[in-house]
Amino acid sequence: MVVNSEQIQGIIFDLDGVLVDTAKFHYLAWKDIAEKNQMTFTEQDNEKLKGVSRPRALEIILTLNNKKLYDFQKEKLLIEKNDLYLSFIATLDESDVLPGVKDLIEKMKAAGKKIALGSVSKNAISILNSTGLIHYFDRFVDGNMVFYAKPHPEVFLTAAKLLNIDPK
Repeated sequence: MVVNSEQIQGIIFDLDGVLVDTAKFHYLAWKDIAEKNQMTFTEQDNEKLKGVSRPRALEIILTLNNKKLYDFQKEKLLIEKNDLYLSFIATLDESDVLPGVKDLIEKMKAAGKKIALGSVSKNAISILNSTGLIHYFDRFVDGNMVFYAKPHPEVFLTAAKLLNIDPK
């Protein structure tokens, strides 16, 4: 099916790696957690965590290190990782927006397109605020609003519904 720009009613943007690059902060936080708990964690290991939930990421790291923890220990590490990550993203500003993003979004808005965020990050709104992008978006779907992580399409289908557009 060929679609021309007049047929496009709206655009749904993912966050990490599309609007800003926060993957480096996830890596640094997980690496710190791993090292404090006598585990190894490399940039190559980090590739296995992209797009998965925080609890699933911890399970992957534990599996890579043949380590088992009690649920209360896992919960403590999940909180600690998120606190570290939040301290890193607190340093974000407009200079962290990836090249071409603002220009593209401004062109889409000028063309009358609806714009939504579709991210499984529970910190998405905070990141949009700190980077100055929030005012461009008509609707937001983040990890607080969906049950399934990617690759499940729930986040994008929910965003399309909120924009009142056909997901095609």
